[in-house]
Amino acid sequence: MFNPEIFKAYDIRGVFGKDFDINFAYNLGRAFVSLRQLDGDCPLNQPIKILVARDMRLSSPALNEGLISGLTSAGADVIDAGLISTPAFYFNVSKQNADGGIMISASHNPKEWNGFKMVRTKSRPVSSDSGINWLKDNIGQIAMPPGKATARQLTDAAKSQLEHDLKFIDIPAIKPLRIIADAANGMGAQYLDLLFEKLPINLERLNFQLDGTFPAHEADPLKEENLNELKEAIINKEADLGIATDGDGDRVFFVDNHGELIDPAIIRGLLAQIFLKDKPGSKICYDVRPGKITVDLIEEAGGIPVPTRVGHSLIKEKMLAENAYFAGESSGHFFLNLAIGCFEMPMIIIGQMLTLFSQSDLTTSDFIRPYRRYFHSGEINRHVNNKEAIFSAIQKKYADGNISLLDGVSVTYPDFWFNVRGSNTEDKVRLNLEAKEKEVMEKKRDEILQLIETC
Repeated sequence: MFNPEIFKAYDIRGVFGKDFDINFAYNLGRAFVSLRQLDGDCPLNQPIKILVARDMRLSSPALNEGLISGLTSAGADVIDAGLISTPAFYFNVSKQNADGGIMISASHNPKEWNGFKMVRTKSRPVSSDSGINWLKDNIGQIAMPPGKATARQLTDAAKSQLEHDLKFIDIPAIKPLRIIADAANGMGAQYLDLLFEKLPINLERLNFQLDGTFPAHEADPLKEENLNELKEAIINKEADLGIATDGDGDRVFFVDNHGELIDPAIIRGLLAQIFLKDKPGSKICYDVRPGKITVDLIEEAGGIPVPTRVGHSLIKEKMLAENAYFAGESSGHFFLNLAIGCFEMPMIIIGQMLTLFSQSDLTTSDFIRPYRRYFHSGEINRHVNNKEAIFSAIQKKYADGNISLLDGVSVTYPDFWFNVRGSNTEDKVRLNLEAKEKEVMEKKRDEILQLIETC
């Protein structure tokens, strides 16, 4: 039993018990083995090796059992990494030289949800065009003889990632900052605990108990209301910085000492400058949603900015194609392309930001202030009947601007720039607009929204 709509652009995701069940996990395991065999890049004459892991959601243990049964019934040798974050999953797929991996998680979605993220060797993403659509068409129809297969436990997955990531952090350069971290009862708590045990930081923990019911608040820091507890604690405790992670721990956000969210575009630009010192002249990827400060800082540091479509899988695919060293997405994903693979590495990101803030006597708010150069609309969603008609209307009205069709429609003028793109799963378009002046931002935001609503 499954609802075909659970097959998304970058993963499989839906309400457990309504949209899919344990038998679906079993059939997904069998279909995934077949997909990897058809890829033709797995070793011949030996079982395919697949690593599986899960988050803290209540349905994850049962789905894990069903998935492993399906994988082994199709002849795959399974490495069960247990309860770990998505970044730790990516890392261990590569370290264990697995032929692929499946992470059971629904990231920041509500507690009733669950899902599956899939990767190939070295954690190269499986997206809609590179395998998810094939799985949708073939799941439950795979006929293969049972093979000899094993399943073994991997007990040091999280610590193994820590050992790797600490090599990229200058621990003596970090000051004893006062940090408050909110893990939203999600998997970020696991690596935050491990990381801060090694750093000279005064850490206060919020919502670190793993709990798939998310009792404190939704595990999505991109929504400002989910940062309220963290912001209040920062102000009351006079902390230097706040850190927030999402449900599966692959996104990280920073809040300054005044309780203000630091725009991920600023974090992305500052990190780009840090990593460009390691590899001068490198390509740095960023998604098309307006965040011009990122491009400013990349170019100031001598890097090559490369725009990408929105979506963590698409960004990683672009990084690999362009051999980009670092990338960041406006939603809080930050990626490095290292020997171990190309994926989110939040412990390195946190360590680098703490080192950067430690190099200054300024508060984090004062440090960030010069980079708050532009005024942003935020992401605004509108229900529509015809996405293509809207894209055409925008191109017609703003024909004298610099137009890109990389992902939806992006238009750039000297004093403002914007992107309108469609949702992958709903009849919605999303507007992101930025300008040099607040008045221009508000005027153009309203103008474009009116155009969208009249189409």
